[in-house]
Parts: sequence; structure tokens; C-alpha cells
Amino acid sequence: MIFITKGISLHEHEVEVSAIRAQGAGGQNVNKVASAIHLRFDIKASSLNDIQKTRLLESKDSRINKEGVFVLKAQQYRTQERNKIDAIERLQAFIKQGTYANKTRKATKPSRNAKRKRVDNKTQRGKIKALRGKVDY
Repeated sequence: MIFITKGISLHEHEVEVSAIRAQGAGGQNVNKVASAIHLRFDIKASSLNDIQKTRLLESKDSRINKEGVFVLKAQQYRTQERNKIDAIERLQAFIKQGTYANKTRKATKPSRNAKRKRVDNKTQRGKIKALRGKVDY
């Protein structure tokens, strides 16, 4: 099981992980060892509820293709195990960020005391500014 939050978790069979050869510098080792991880997560076929699926699919993430599959490549580290952990952590962060719902704002009014304090501060400030004027002798 891959745990994202208290109420969200995924089965390991929903995430397809395969090892591929990493790009970039590394000498002869990069041509021999498949240390990079290619992670695929089908959002539409996942066990997430419909609201979470639509939120993830509507996000403007370039890692989601037209079929609704989240594709991720992890090749930052030298070992396959560490790249796999990194890929799963990035998937967890993507799902957590995509399914987060902002709390609705409740309109409130300032209290009577807060209104009185604001007006008192305005009158005090006005008196200070009035004293800055020219002095007549």
C-alpha cells in the first residue's frame, strides 16, 4: 500500500514501475545499469473517488498525457532503489497537492469594539497631522 494522506491510499498494483537506463553523464556505467525509474499511474483506473480523479485530471500538469496517465521519470540518484523511493514520493506529493480542497471562506463582520478602535485611531492620527501645520504668532 502507498499511503498519501489519512483517507487516501493506493494499491501497489495501480502504479507501474519499470527500470530504464538513465540519461546524461556517467561514463561506461550509464550504458550498463538501468538505474532510472519510469513510473506510470493511470488516474482514470485508480481507486481514488470521482472527485479526486477529476481534480487530478483537470490540473494543468504536463506529466499527465491525453489518456489520463501520470508519467514520471526519476533519475536523480545513482541507485535504482533510491530513484524508486523518489518517484513514489513525487507521486504522493502530486496526489496530495491535486486533491487538496481549500476551505470555504466565511464572511465575518468587524466587532463593535474593533470599529470604535479604528475610528479612534483615525481621529488620533488626524490630530497629529493637524499639529504639523504652520504656527501663527
